[in-house]
Amino acid sequence: MACVLLFSRLLPFSHRLRGTSVCLLSLFLSYLCYCALFPDSAVMPKSGDPTPSCERADGAKRLLQRSVSSCASPLDARTSSVEASRLKTDQRPRSSLRTDTPSPPMSNLKFGNKKLPNAIIVGVKKGGTRAVLEFIRIHPDVRAAGTETHFFDRNYDRGLEWYRGLMPRTLESQITMEKTPSYFVTKETPHRISAMSQDTKLIVVVRDPVTRAISDYTQTLSKTPDLPSFQDLAFRNQSLGIVDMSWNAIRIGLYALHLENWLRYFPLAQIHFVSGERLITDPAGELARVQDFLGLKRIVTDKHFYFNRTKGFPCLKKPESSGSPRCLGKSKGRTHVQIDRDAIEQLRDFYRPYNVKFYEMVGHDFKWE
Repeated sequence: MACVLLFSRLLPFSHRLRGTSVCLLSLFLSYLCYCALFPDSAVMPKSGDPTPSCERADGAKRLLQRSVSSCASPLDARTSSVEASRLKTDQRPRSSLRTDTPSPPMSNLKFGNKKLPNAIIVGVKKGGTRAVLEFIRIHPDVRAAGTETHFFDRNYDRGLEWYRGLMPRTLESQITMEKTPSYFVTKETPHRISAMSQDTKLIVVVRDPVTRAISDYTQTLSKTPDLPSFQDLAFRNQSLGIVDMSWNAIRIGLYALHLENWLRYFPLAQIHFVSGERLITDPAGELARVQDFLGLKRIVTDKHFYFNRTKGFPCLKKPESSGSPRCLGKSKGRTHVQIDRDAIEQLRDFYRPYNVKFYEMVGHDFKWE
C-alpha cells in the first residue's frame, strides 16, 4: 500500500523527467518496496554471523525437534518431515521398536539358556546316583538340575517346556544333566527319552543287587519304623527260597530285565555303567570314565577327593572358596540293618543268573559274587 501511495505522488512529475531518469526512479522505488516487504534479516544473514538463523544457538537438531517446518523450504519440506519422524522414532523406548529379528535377552547373553538335558543319570536307586551327580557337576562344563525331576515317570503330561524350565542355564559349550534313579525301572521312560532326543547319553550306576536291596530297605525303615522285617518282604516262602519279585527293592536289582527294555530304544554304546562299589574305592577312576563318556576333558581327578572314614564314603575336598569339605547328606553312607546270613545267601542264589546275563549284555564283570 505504501508503494502505491508513493507512485501516485510522483506520477504528476514524471513528464518532466527523461526516459533514463524514469527507469532509474522506477528501479529505486522497486527496491524500496522490496525492502519494505522483505526485511534484510529474512533475506540474508547479518554481517559477521555466517550461521543461518535456524541453525544458531543449540544447533539444528534441537531446533528441528521444536519446530521442523520453521526453517524448511518448500523443496525440503518432505525431507524435513521424514527426518522429524525419524527423530521421534529414535526417541521412543527401544522396547517399542519393531525389529525383524528379536535380539536375545541380556540374561541369556550373560548366563546362557535353559536347554533340555544332553545326559541323564537314569538309575539305579541306592546305587550311588547322587554321588555321581555331585562329583561330576564340579566340572566347569557341566550344569545339572539340583533335584530329581521325575519328568519321564510322573510328570510327563506337563510337557517338554515345563521340563526345560527345571534345567539350569548353560552356555553353548556346557552339558545339561539331571538324575532321576526311578527312570531305569519305569517301562515307558526309554521310549519317552528317545522321543525327546535319540542322542541323549544315559548313565546307570549299578551296585550288587543284594547290598542295594538292603540299603533300600534301610532307608525306608528310617522313614517307616513299623515296617515288616526284611525277610518278610523279600521272600514269599523263605524256607523254600522263593523270592518275592513284586517287592520293589528286589525288582530294581533285576538289571538285565530292565536293560532289555532300554536297548529297544538306545544302542549300548550310548549307555554308560558306573560301578557303585568302585565309586567308593576309586571315585577318581570312575569319574574319569564318566568324563570320557560325556566327551569332557578330565578335570575331576583324585586331587578332588578324600575318604571320610566316619561315613565310609569319599567326599569332595573343600574348594578354595569354602571353609569346609563337601560330603553327601546324612542319608548317604548310613549303617545298614543286620540281615540274616542265610537270607543273604538265598538272595545271591536268586540274583546270580540275572547278574551273569547282565555281565554278558554290557561286556563287563562287576564281580558281585
